[in-house]
Amino acid sequence: MRLDGRRESTNVDDRRRMGGGKKAGIGIGGIVIAALITWLMGGNPLSVLESTDMSSILTEQGQGATHEPTAEEEELAKFSRQILAGTEDVWSKEFQKMGRTYEPPRLVLFTGSVQSACGGATSSSGPFYCSGDQSVYIDLSFFSQMRKQLGADGDFAYAYVIAHEVGHHVQYLLGILNEAHQQMSQVSQTESNRISVRLELQADFFAGIWAYHDNKMFNSLEDGDIEEGLNVASKIGDDYLQKKAQGYTVPDAFNHGTSAQRVRWLKKGLNSGRINDGDTFSPDYSDL
Repeated sequence: MRLDGRRESTNVDDRRRMGGGKKAGIGIGGIVIAALITWLMGGNPLSVLESTDMSSILTEQGQGATHEPTAEEEELAKFSRQILAGTEDVWSKEFQKMGRTYEPPRLVLFTGSVQSACGGATSSSGPFYCSGDQSVYIDLSFFSQMRKQLGADGDFAYAYVIAHEVGHHVQYLLGILNEAHQQMSQVSQTESNRISVRLELQADFFAGIWAYHDNKMFNSLEDGDIEEGLNVASKIGDDYLQKKAQGYTVPDAFNHGTSAQRVRWLKKGLNSGRINDGDTFSPDYSDL
């Protein structure tokens, strides 16, 4: 992506130096696998956070420890601030078209563990959006995990992760997120998972919408960028990850969408640029 000279958002809460402790204490392999499975497959990662006994984890990791970011991490932090700024610019204009005012989310950078309005979380929770404080949370080490575990690498691949979480914030502002979560609490687990799939595919679509308009505004996309994004989408489908983890799929447990669905909706946003084309709730589930 072409980001030279691009502004960096100041709507960032950098907590990396506040401590996160000894991440290796819980096993780096466990962190990697849990992060990928939780974020890439868990339709609502907050359910994981709420069920986690954070006290033992935080004690194990060492709350008083401090973290000194590496030069590579600092570059990723700058990159994340620039991508967040791009989402602010794009979604502010898109909301203006709807006669509304866009209120951007805050980006919280953390290392090891963090407290949000939705509860405590560790790196193993993966990136997540918390509507309670309208913030996107991410431990930047997740990007290296993507590269090592999935072969999903590249700046647009990383930007897609951030834009997807910001997409959930857009859903929150439009009232979609709360309505969907209310419906999910009133139906069976299978049907709740299907609603989650609709939410996640729409967030993928919104990530594509952002990329479409960001490129129009800043000529940001380079050769290979879109392929990076579609590669990530193809490797974070529920079917792909379930087969990778256990050798078979359980469709009723899908809560993010299949690889084909995720590619389709990301690509649709990239090609369309129109928010109204992203209705994932009206079509029959089989047509997603």
